[in-house]
Amino acid sequence: MATLEGAVGHPAAVTNGGRSPASAAWLRLAASPVARAGLVIVGLFVLIAVVTPAVHHYDARTDADLGLRLKPPTAAHPLGTDTLGRDILVRIVHATRVSLGLAVTAVAVAATLGSLLGFLAGYLRRQVDLVLMFCMDILLAFPATLLAIAIVAMIGPGLRNSLFAISLVSVPAYARLSRGAVLTLREQEFVLAARSLGGSGGRVLVSHIVPNSLPPLIVQATLSVAFAILESAALGFLGLGAQPPTPEWGAMLADSYKYFTSGAWWAFFFPGAAIMLAVLGFNLLGDGLRDALDPRLGPG
Repeated sequence: MATLEGAVGHPAAVTNGGRSPASAAWLRLAASPVARAGLVIVGLFVLIAVVTPAVHHYDARTDADLGLRLKPPTAAHPLGTDTLGRDILVRIVHATRVSLGLAVTAVAVAATLGSLLGFLAGYLRRQVDLVLMFCMDILLAFPATLLAIAIVAMIGPGLRNSLFAISLVSVPAYARLSRGAVLTLREQEFVLAARSLGGSGGRVLVSHIVPNSLPPLIVQATLSVAFAILESAALGFLGLGAQPPTPEWGAMLADSYKYFTSGAWWAFFFPGAAIMLAVLGFNLLGDGLRDALDPRLGPG
């Protein structure tokens, strides 16, 4: 799993030219072709996930039609049909809500929990830091994908258990990143000044350290969505994620890859393309955010 090791932002109310840090970062983001491409791809998938259930009712339990089994793309079925005669386009767009929702929720849980643990470890230090980072090192000792598979295999398949497993294996990245940010920022002049003016430890942490630690965490979260999409697809491919007949990208690949040699390329190509495009979009957006939030860059 990729982990961001970028610099931590320095406090500044206004950048050169009178722009706020947020507006300067947005201008850099909007000026980046990579970021714009990522925004378009991510925005498209988010739009599909949000709008599709509202405009198209789909009951996966009654969708099978064996008379249309493995039909190639036609006007009636633009992406063809799968092994049970189900429209692949319909299942892909409805699977977007499942796959993307699982990935985003897992990242939100992991980022919140991991960042909280990292902030506490970095600020309290001593035994708290030792114990928390030791636990994170134990989790990092296992390959993330294999650990997620092992967890779901032990507690049972399903979306909820997949969410728990993906969140758990993602926590250490945020804990280490936020801890490093705290260790860097706690000795900065603006933090020392806040302490000298009578600010309590908790107030300094919440008001000064946490806000200036957010840029690398935001970038890490964006990149982690791509990782979570791949993890959820891997679990679905192994039958440990969403259970049939719920549409999910990884499960759709598992149902169709065996027909590669029979010439039904569309059955696995389009679900795979959806995974690839979603991962690409979040990676491009994460790269753009990393450059836009880098405090060493000048305003756009």
